[in-house]
Amino acid sequence: MTAKLRKAVFPVAGLGSRFLPATKASPKEMLPVVDKPLIQYAVEEAAAAGITDMIFITGRNKRAIEDHFDKAYELETELEQKGKHALLDAVRGVLPREVRCIYIRQAEPLGLGHAVLCAQPVVGDEPFAVMLGDDIIDSAVPCMKQMIDVFERHDGPVIAVQQVPHSEISAYGVIDGEPEGDGGRVYRIRDMVEKPKPAEAPSDLAIIGRYLLPPSIFPALLATKPGAGGEIQLTDAIRSLIGKERVIGIEFEGVRYDAGTKLGFQMANVAFALKDPELGPGLRAFLKKEKLT
Repeated sequence: MTAKLRKAVFPVAGLGSRFLPATKASPKEMLPVVDKPLIQYAVEEAAAAGITDMIFITGRNKRAIEDHFDKAYELETELEQKGKHALLDAVRGVLPREVRCIYIRQAEPLGLGHAVLCAQPVVGDEPFAVMLGDDIIDSAVPCMKQMIDVFERHDGPVIAVQQVPHSEISAYGVIDGEPEGDGGRVYRIRDMVEKPKPAEAPSDLAIIGRYLLPPSIFPALLATKPGAGGEIQLTDAIRSLIGKERVIGIEFEGVRYDAGTKLGFQMANVAFALKDPELGPGLRAFLKKEKLT
C-alpha cells in the first residue's frame, strides 16, 4: 500500500534576478499576486491536497518567508482591538492549523536537485512532493490533489506536464511518453529531454514545477553528476529512475501561470484580480474603457 503523502518541499533559495531591482532586498516568493504572495498559492495548494508538513529550502535574505507563515501576535491584537475581523481572519488563515513549517538553509544555490537533497533529513523514507512557487495553477481540483490521486494508483514518481506551443518548447524539459488511460491525460514516461530544439522535441508535453517523488530519488540525486555551473539537476535524477520504476506524467486540468517571468506574473495578477468579487468589476470596466481588452 502506498504511504500517505504528508510532506512537500518548496525550493525558495533562488535569487529572483529576473525581478530585480524589486527582489534586491525582498524574496521573489513574497511578490504579491493581488493580495497574497506567490509562495502562499503553492502552500495553499499543498494543504488543500492534504499535505501537512511544508519544508522550505531557503537561502540568504529569505527571512520574510518565515515571518509570513509565523504567528503575528502584535498585528492580530491590533486588528482585533480595531474590530477589523475580515482582515484578522485573512491573517490567521495564512496557514491552516494542522499545517507546520520546517526551514532548511541551502548554503549554496547548486541547482534544484541539490535543494531537494537538502530536504532528505526531514523527508526520510517517505514519498514527498516538490512544488515550485513560480508556477501558479488555478484549477477546480488542486493540481497536487490530481497528482496524488494518480500517485496512489500507480505507486511511482509522478510529474506534472502541460502542452506548450512548439515555439516555446526549448525553454522546458520535455517528456517522451505513451498514454496510460485516464482520458489520455496520464502518460508512462519513456524518456525526458532537457530544453530540446523544437525540431528534436519528442512531444509538446513540458514538465511543470510539480513533482511527486519516492525516497529512491535521494540515492539517484547523490549519483547524479553536476552539470553546468556545478548544479545538480532534478530531471537528470528522475531520468535515471526510468526503467527501474514506472515514471508517470499527468497532464493536469487547470490554468497555469508562469509567475517566474514578468509577463506570466502580470498575467496571473490580472487573471486573479478579475476573479476577485471586489476588484473584478472595477478592473473589467477599466480595461474596457481604456480599450485594453
